[in-house]
Amino acid sequence: MRWHIRHRAQGTGHNEKDCFVLLRRTRNDGKHFINMDPTEQLEIETRIAGVLKSIYDPEIPVNIYDLGLIYNINLDDDHIAHITMTLTAPNCPMAEELIEEVKYKISGTKGVKDCDLKLTFNPPWDKSMLSEEAKLELGFL
Repeated sequence: MRWHIRHRAQGTGHNEKDCFVLLRRTRNDGKHFINMDPTEQLEIETRIAGVLKSIYDPEIPVNIYDLGLIYNINLDDDHIAHITMTLTAPNCPMAEELIEEVKYKISGTKGVKDCDLKLTFNPPWDKSMLSEEAKLELGFL
C-alpha cells in the first residue's frame, strides 16, 4: 500500500498547518480508503484476543492465547483479521478442528468481516511461550 497526498491547503483559504494533507492509501486494486480509527482498531483487536482466550487446546486445559500459540494479530482497514498461529506439535490430531474453530469464531467477532489465518511452525512452539497464567495452571510455577 502506498500513501498519497490528496489535498494541499495551498490556495484554499485554510491554515496550511491545520489541513496540510488528507492522507489516503491506495490498495493494489487502485481503490482508496481512509485509515481505520486507531481506537476502533485497538478495541476490535482486544475483542479478538478475548475470543482467542475462549478457545482451548483439545489436549491441554489452557486456552490457545495463553499457550502462546498466537504469534500475531493484525486487523486491516477492510476489517479482515490476519492471524498467525502455530500448534504445540506439527502432527496435532486436532489441528483441522482447532483451525476451523479459530476462523469461525474470529469471523463472527464484532467488527471483523473475515479471518485470514496462517499456520506456521517457525519458530516451533515450546514451553517458554506459555503465559504466566498458563504456567501456573499447568504446574510449572
